Amino acid sequence: MYPRLNANVKSARKILSLSGPDLQRLTHLSKSDVQHLHTAVAISYRRHSPVTALQVHRGECPSLEPGHKLSLACPVLDALLRGGVPLSGITELAGESSAGKTQFGLQLCLSVQYPLAYGGLNSGAVYICTEDSFPIKRLRQLITQQARLRPELPQALIRSIRFSDNIYIEHAADLGALQACVSQRVPILLSRGLVRLVVVDSVAALFRSEFQADEGIERARHMLAFAATLHRLSHNYSTPVLCINQVTEVMDGPDPAHCNFGLVDNKVLPALGMAWANQVMVRLMLLRLPGCVGTGEQGGTSAPRRLEVVFAPHLPRASCLCGVWEEGVRGLPNRPRSVTNSVTKRLETTGELGLNDGT
Repeated sequence: MYPRLNANVKSARKILSLSGPDLQRLTHLSKSDVQHLHTAVAISYRRHSPVTALQVHRGECPSLEPGHKLSLACPVLDALLRGGVPLSGITELAGESSAGKTQFGLQLCLSVQYPLAYGGLNSGAVYICTEDSFPIKRLRQLITQQARLRPELPQALIRSIRFSDNIYIEHAADLGALQACVSQRVPILLSRGLVRLVVVDSVAALFRSEFQADEGIERARHMLAFAATLHRLSHNYSTPVLCINQVTEVMDGPDPAHCNFGLVDNKVLPALGMAWANQVMVRLMLLRLPGCVGTGEQGGTSAPRRLEVVFAPHLPRASCLCGVWEEGVRGLPNRPRSVTNSVTKRLETTGELGLNDGT
């Protein structure tokens, strides 16, 4: 078959880019020979064997198994996400400054280190900073408070994990450094089994600062290349990717047309627009509310937050209340024990107490 290929068809890419009739015309091969040629070339360049639905059903492909997720170390938050953060695809957490986004990232960096039986992945995390320096003091505080955050776990297990040794911190000052980090250094950590979580804090900072308003096409090109690298890492190593994102104020007020990409009743939307939104599998938004809420434990109080599922292929539009305390982020089941009267009234009128359908 191959001696009959002419000079116009001398590469695999050329063969795969041509339709059957075009390949027949150029090579003078029969229809069946062209089909065999297409199949042989495609198989030789296929990285992974095809997987059938029966194999997934039997559990023969653990990398595609949707059952296990990375726990957020809180039953209320895990219930909102039906188990936690998916192991494949990009999960985005967007919100205004001081909403508590970084707290979620740090908590996941600790949760991933627990065994699978306790919602972790028995591995470390890589935390990529593009804005501020890494909050090492807060991380140390969270480590010392793990026993309070997760009292249901064996204390001997918590003491046996060297949390700080399994978090790899990267700082990226520009897009070139960021792309080099995710395409060169992070794959090494993943291939050696040292990490099973990638956190980018934040994804918007560099894309916002390095491009002018009239450079939208160039910005989108770099953004798509970056997202493609993250998707490839997540798929190849069954690794959850959390991208923390900033928000943009909507000057004309909330628009119902944006309901799939931001909070309908809020005047902010996740940054980077539709080009980035199309790369995200799960979009979460975190909103800080006025007032304070208490857990009833050691008199700690926190400003209430609302964590909302904006879109996800496996989740309904829903939300829950949560707070940030010394030991970490906790969800508030149904009605908090101690909420100031003004906050209680606001939450009841807006339907923000407990889980809701997002309407």
